[in-house]
Amino acid sequence: MKHKSILATVQRLLALVVGLAIVAIPAAQAQTFSVIHNFTGASDGGNPLAGFTIDAAGNLYGTTNIGGASGAGTVFKVTGKGKEIVLHSFTGGTDGANPEASLVTDAAGNLYGTTNVGGASGAGTVFKVTGEGKETVLYSFTGKADGANPEAALIMDGSGNLYGTTAAGGSNGNGTVFKLDKNGGKWTEQVLYSFGSGTDGTVPVADVTFDATGNLYGTTSAGGTYGYGTIFRLKPSKSGWTESVLHSFQNSSDGAVPYAGLIFDKSGNLYGAATEGGTGGGGTVFKLTLSKSRWRFSVLYSLPGWGISGTYRNLILDASGNIYATTHCDGANNAGTVYKLTHSDGTWTYTSLYVFTGGSDGQFSFSNLVFDNHGNFYGTTKQGGANGYGVIFKVKP
Repeated sequence: MKHKSILATVQRLLALVVGLAIVAIPAAQAQTFSVIHNFTGASDGGNPLAGFTIDAAGNLYGTTNIGGASGAGTVFKVTGKGKEIVLHSFTGGTDGANPEASLVTDAAGNLYGTTNVGGASGAGTVFKVTGEGKETVLYSFTGKADGANPEAALIMDGSGNLYGTTAAGGSNGNGTVFKLDKNGGKWTEQVLYSFGSGTDGTVPVADVTFDATGNLYGTTSAGGTYGYGTIFRLKPSKSGWTESVLHSFQNSSDGAVPYAGLIFDKSGNLYGAATEGGTGGGGTVFKLTLSKSRWRFSVLYSLPGWGISGTYRNLILDASGNIYATTHCDGANNAGTVYKLTHSDGTWTYTSLYVFTGGSDGQFSFSNLVFDNHGNFYGTTKQGGANGYGVIFKVKP
């Protein structure tokens, strides 16, 4: 599968909407849905392709893919009262351009993220933005063996080192997993793995996650035995990192083309989502359980829909183990949904929390969700809203 950015995928999907019969999801609307910001596509940004990180005070931090002072995207903050503040506007030059991912914060409140393009070689960057809005480029990808075009969020270890993926570049041109080592204040990139050497997977779009022993887990959106993506593990050793494929998607009942990453529950099980396939056609939500040193894959729920209409970003779990996420372009109005999966007596039950109309409430959510301390959660839509450039929404379950 040749890599295309999420934006290119959106354009292809929009062209397919007309004339298709969509499977509608039964609507059980949320108790409260509200739009707390309408992007204008101008100085405040537009077309967000990810959700948020949230601080202890309830402030939200995110990125927009376009807009800002130079039209190349922004890093922004939304206060608890719903006021949006642009912390940095990308110029499209060496500082980066067109971020597609959410952010990660350190203990001092600094924000870290990636841009898909821009930087010294035009192949994307890893950046830092302080709480006051000062941006520093920590690394510019060359587009060669070091990787290119990151679409994923970063994760941070206990020493402040950063880990992420690139969707292109690497020794085989099919993406990488990388580490930025914070050594004496100077950031150095190390490629942990280059995809595309065989059936190991290609084009990682999602972030990676650690287990308790330091292994990294993630997904690729293509490649593998059947060409529809993989779930992988990277295990560190003195001689380097070794990749193992835990599952190769077949575009059958298991799903296909995962853009979302993986999350752990408190028992050490992994959860993720695929955007295509499954018995419903709109992707799957799946689980991996470790049993006798072997990861066992199971589908929890098959989403209705069509094409690449499923969940793009990471799932979230509440304290009871319920799953929450968004979808892109399924639902009664072909504009996306917010949903919940509840587990009881061995069965997962689907509840639709909100169905987007594609109008003032927003359209096409690629967002992860985040909870605040009151159990409300927040996300974004790429389009729709009062100005057509997307919204920030709040759901009170």
